[in-house]
Amino acid sequence: MSNKTVFLTFTGPISPGARRLAEQLCKQQATPEKGEQLRLNTLSVSFVNSYLQYMGFETDLEASDSCNPVQQLLMDIADLDLKNLGKLECRPVLEGEQFVYVPPEAQSNRIGYVAVQISKSFREAKLLGFFTQVKTDFLAISQLQPLENLLEYLEELTRANQAELSDKLLTQNNKLVKLKQWLENIFEAGWQEIETLLGTQGANPAWSLRSANGTFITRGKLIDLGKQMSDQAVVLVVTLPADNEQEMDIIVEVHPTSGQNYLPQNLHLIVLDFEGASVMEAQTRNTNKNIQLQFSCEVGERFSVKVALGDVRVIEDFVIC
Repeated sequence: MSNKTVFLTFTGPISPGARRLAEQLCKQQATPEKGEQLRLNTLSVSFVNSYLQYMGFETDLEASDSCNPVQQLLMDIADLDLKNLGKLECRPVLEGEQFVYVPPEAQSNRIGYVAVQISKSFREAKLLGFFTQVKTDFLAISQLQPLENLLEYLEELTRANQAELSDKLLTQNNKLVKLKQWLENIFEAGWQEIETLLGTQGANPAWSLRSANGTFITRGKLIDLGKQMSDQAVVLVVTLPADNEQEMDIIVEVHPTSGQNYLPQNLHLIVLDFEGASVMEAQTRNTNKNIQLQFSCEVGERFSVKVALGDVRVIEDFVIC
């Protein structure tokens, strides 16, 4: 019984399209050496691209530096861009060679290095294995990690990337003002009773809203527009019905602070949809004591409110949940 370990490799044909492109690029180069370099790099990247797509990984060939004519001319690179993961270097190896050459320009900004053996006919290729990092120009083929480890490695990177995206989304969601929680008297930091911010001057906008039980919830937040003058701070007020409906009417307003009579001129109040597009807007003139917008949202819907004055913009993000 043998103790010899048999590593998985993958052999397959190189597509006619890749061969035609490689031949075309080869003929366009100033020297035969540069032409052959570019031919082998192109075939290697194309073969790895086809293999990884077949294995279910998203690639972006056009975003790869190896497909950039300027980068092709200036450097010896064979990178393949994997969406949301990074660049995988696909180094060509000719039949009979015992080492993989990795030029200095390809030794950084890579998630890994795949050795691709190209047949003498340029019609077939074999994936020999991979490295995760390099510290020298020449790497022994005998030291390659097996191909199955590459797939596990990329899957691990994918899981890590998805976890990172989930963490970012959670962080973003934690910054959302969750309006249905207001119905349970749960309010995010900074949202106060309007009497605290406006005193007795705060008007009640609830008369134009629909509510099954006739009650409403109103909260305000001090918005610092970043100007030097004290009269440039304003109060953003949000009012919604206290009943839990599938569709919720909402009023957003801007008021001057309790020490001011009017809002700044040319102040904009804008409602944005979940993609950041403006859907409605109000603007102050000379003597506005407040400006107001009213709209409806369904449960689960996201929107934002922008308060803008000159080049200063403050955005609050909301969700009906």
